[in-house]
Amino acid sequence: MRIGDILATKGSAVVTIPAGATVRQALAELARHDIGALVVSPDGVRIDGVVSERDIVRRLDRQGTGLLESTVRSIMSTPVHTCGPDDAPEQVMATMTNHRVRHVPIVADGELRGLVSIGDVVKSRIDDLEADHRILVEYISAR
Repeated sequence: MRIGDILATKGSAVVTIPAGATVRQALAELARHDIGALVVSPDGVRIDGVVSERDIVRRLDRQGTGLLESTVRSIMSTPVHTCGPDDAPEQVMATMTNHRVRHVPIVADGELRGLVSIGDVVKSRIDDLEADHRILVEYISAR
């Protein structure tokens, strides 16, 4: 299985927000789409950063509610760790673990093509393990 297979199952739609939007607008988009992160992009193709619920919560604790009128640019995570559609989920899990991120944009030919979360990657791995288990049980049962 590859990251492109995960995208084929979950879809490649990515919710983006411009860097100049306010944190309040980012929160509204996160809530409206029931997601945990937005890709910060001027055009839905190039990536400037990623802003997640965690980014907002951590800054709210330090800065208070005045943060809500700040720009997304001021809190977005950079540099952005990306992967390609041909990458293995295990590679992406390692990237997420090593860089302590939960969302990784998929880039192909220099363009944003999707977004995977830690939940997407873990689900994929569980599905693979369950398939392996079924095959082994069938093999043992056939003997």
